[in-house]
Amino acid sequence: MENRRPLILVTNDDGVDAKGIKSLVEMVEPYGDVVTVAPLHVHSGMSHAITVNLPLRYTSIREDGNVKVYGCTGTPVDSVKLALSQILPREPDLLVSGINHGSNASVSIVYSGTMAAVIEGCINGIPSIGFSLLDFRPDADFSASVKFGRKIVEHTLKNNLPDRTCLNVNIPAVTPDKIKGIKVCRQAKGVWKEEFDKRQDPRQGEYFWLTGYYEDHENGAEDTDEWALRNNYISVVPVHVDLTNYKALDILKGLNYE
Repeated sequence: MENRRPLILVTNDDGVDAKGIKSLVEMVEPYGDVVTVAPLHVHSGMSHAITVNLPLRYTSIREDGNVKVYGCTGTPVDSVKLALSQILPREPDLLVSGINHGSNASVSIVYSGTMAAVIEGCINGIPSIGFSLLDFRPDADFSASVKFGRKIVEHTLKNNLPDRTCLNVNIPAVTPDKIKGIKVCRQAKGVWKEEFDKRQDPRQGEYFWLTGYYEDHENGAEDTDEWALRNNYISVVPVHVDLTNYKALDILKGLNYE
């Protein structure tokens, strides 16, 4: 077996200069050679968007020891695609995304650019993990994320993940001594109730600013990510990319026609 250091791809949706991604590099740097390929600007909430009508570009930002950093003009998924196709010398042993400034628990995974990058890695058969901290502040404290995230990275590098499965990791916004532990759990059922703040520009034209709130449908179920986070546990949700509802196959079999 070839003896080589793991190659770790790092990306995010908050931009290559965000504090969260720098903390993520700090988390994984002890475990291998690190290549960061991330959007040059914030692409939060972009989900799995890709760029098809504009050219993509990337630029080398810095190189320090075993860490190389590139900025991409596209989305988080663009960054992963470009890294795998054009930048990396080989397929990475691990892809990590984040550390996101804000939660990606429950249904937020559907909207998340952070987790879309993880899912793109998963589609390509790469063990992939997304990390999010429940703190939107640009100067958030990521010390608990780094400390406990390393346990998850070590476990994944040692044991791998099931085929086409990735991890959605969310961390409460508390100091490391307040973290009660890590819970592997399921994604909570819930929905974002969108509201729009209606405003007027200086020319009296109307525009709308998206707001809203999360509505939990779990009634306190203790096996979900939302419960874990509310109780100061780090939540780890295994996610797979097969969206087939297997229970519905028999229900819909009457639609079969030849």
